[in-house]
Amino acid sequence: MLKVRTPVEVRYQETDQMGVVYHANYLVWFEIGRTKYIEELGFKYADMEKYNVVSPVTDAKIKFIKPIRYGEQAMVETWLEKYTGIRTVYGYRIYDGDGVVSVEGTTEHVIVNKENFRPLSLKKTFPDWHEAYQKQLKGE
Repeated sequence: MLKVRTPVEVRYQETDQMGVVYHANYLVWFEIGRTKYIEELGFKYADMEKYNVVSPVTDAKIKFIKPIRYGEQAMVETWLEKYTGIRTVYGYRIYDGDGVVSVEGTTEHVIVNKENFRPLSLKKTFPDWHEAYQKQLKGE
């Protein structure tokens, strides 16, 4: 199974008054990792949007283990946790500069028509994405 590691530089504006990354920013970092993961498979969200399709988050889970501070480096590791043809769950680990896990989590997504937000089947709408995700689940 493919796991993609994406470096993230901790910027000052992402921290709170204690110099610790503000908790909501980890979700932004999840998105950075997810985008790189999808690109590593040969796809782009922008291509999906050309067909008037978007992929909203329907669920997010996040576990805070150790804070990351301003000036540190971070690494987001992303992989495909689960895929049903309709729902896609991505897994994440964020490591600090010493390689220690600081945050873990998942996000669940569906694809929808951008105009009416009606759910679509990824399997039917983008069969090439479906095939790539199926291969990932099989460890190919």
